[in-house]
Amino acid sequence: MELTEKKSKISISNILATVSLPLGILVLMTMMIIPLPPALLDVFFTTNILVSLIILMVALQTFRPLDFSSFPTVLLFATVLRLGLNVASTRIVLSKGHTGTDAAGNVIEAFGNFVIANDYVVGIFVFAILIIINLVVITKGAGRVSEVSARFTLDAMPGKQMAIDADLGAGVISSEEAKEKRENIEKEADFYGAMDGASKFVKGDAIAAILILIINVVGGLIIGTTQYDMNFSDASQNYVILSVGDGLVAQIPSLLLAMATAVIVTRISSNYDLSEQISNEVGMTKAWLPAAGVILLIGFIPGMPNLLFVFFGLLAAVAGYFFYKKSKKEIAANSDENNIDNEVEDQDKIELQEVTDNSAVSIQLGYGLIKLVDQDNTGPLVSRVTGVRRQVSKELGFILPSVRITDDLSLGANEYTIKIGQTIIGQNQVFPDKLLAIPGDDSDVKLSGIDVKDPSFNMDATWIEKFHRDKAENSGYMIVTPEAVVATHLNQILSKHAGDLIGQDEVQELLDNLQKTSPKLVDTVIPKIIPLNQLTGVLKILLT
Repeated sequence: MELTEKKSKISISNILATVSLPLGILVLMTMMIIPLPPALLDVFFTTNILVSLIILMVALQTFRPLDFSSFPTVLLFATVLRLGLNVASTRIVLSKGHTGTDAAGNVIEAFGNFVIANDYVVGIFVFAILIIINLVVITKGAGRVSEVSARFTLDAMPGKQMAIDADLGAGVISSEEAKEKRENIEKEADFYGAMDGASKFVKGDAIAAILILIINVVGGLIIGTTQYDMNFSDASQNYVILSVGDGLVAQIPSLLLAMATAVIVTRISSNYDLSEQISNEVGMTKAWLPAAGVILLIGFIPGMPNLLFVFFGLLAAVAGYFFYKKSKKEIAANSDENNIDNEVEDQDKIELQEVTDNSAVSIQLGYGLIKLVDQDNTGPLVSRVTGVRRQVSKELGFILPSVRITDDLSLGANEYTIKIGQTIIGQNQVFPDKLLAIPGDDSDVKLSGIDVKDPSFNMDATWIEKFHRDKAENSGYMIVTPEAVVATHLNQILSKHAGDLIGQDEVQELLDNLQKTSPKLVDTVIPKIIPLNQLTGVLKILLT
């Protein structure tokens, strides 16, 4: 019974969601044809402002642009809604404007009186300034960013696809992860392409607002003075207030949507929403304290509003001290994670547990790399090593021994070593808070960062900050995460030294598995024809 009720609720919600969008479009078209009463017009104008605010708040709370992938379509509907309201309000302003400033409803009258304040010239100029801010500053900038982002995203698609294929071939990611990454790349290209066109909606809406204002003012004055025998002063009193109020009621949502468009197209993917990202990046003690000193210095200059500058200087100093204490706490919390001594022991899942000192393969990490391995087995390096072991085991035909991951305080903070037995086979360093950018054939842009050699293929590479990722990818660089660098290095070492990793125990496991399907063959050959130790030696030679 409960399941039936749940299914009925789901079906009703699906029906409402399916019907609401076409119904809303029909309402928008109806608004442009059928005259609306002033009271209903007030409701629609208020709804328009509410919708624009909601869209802006959603844009501010997204972690990456694709989190709001429906934004171009939503922007189209919001623009059509606003233009439909402009048509409906223009009809009322021109047909009933002679009756008074409340002819088009209380919302338009209130906005008109608030901006004009009994001075028509001031009202016109204030509205013109809002148009300039929207059209020239925000809309034009957002449109340019959309255009450049769309072009760079399309240009970077082949490089991103090659990077995914390289990770898949190295066993760093699974086929499911590769498929998901490819889908994200396609969605990103589609999104920025749509945003390039959708930004034109906002620009066209701002231009339409100017033309509608001119039509309302000029048409209202002509209609008022010729058809209703109003003098020029009374006609100006009514129609200018109504026209500016109508334009302002439409322009405020337009300005909000232009800001939402700019936020979306300038947003960089992050694990935080916009407010948290700005707080984390702006909260630098080295920035706040010098700024506080300069403001305090200005506050002591004679003739300046000293009290005001001194107050804000002290306020900036307090903020800098707060950020300093916060950064010290974060450093202390990270330094507590300095004891990793776990083992990877399953073919499908590698776990960190205490193991003996005779591990066949081991990775030692400096204390700065401990964050790559979490105690609850969710660290990014753990899954990478799992993928490498699985991939190399499939290629070689036998299960590789477990990989032990430990910390080594004798290493540098960002250094790591890879051992086979007690012999160090590979050693390098990675930066856990950065990304490794490897140039492609068409990379002609020099990136700022730490220039190094890729440990796996000895290629020139650069460790860059994470917020430079989009720039690097658009410039033809292949981006590799720190854990992927270590995993790829491990992959290369395991493949190169496979002969040192197979012993009699591994060969016996292969024979036991073969005996399940060919028992006579195993019994005849081993050990009558060839002993186990000689077979192991042959396999070692073949793998060398």
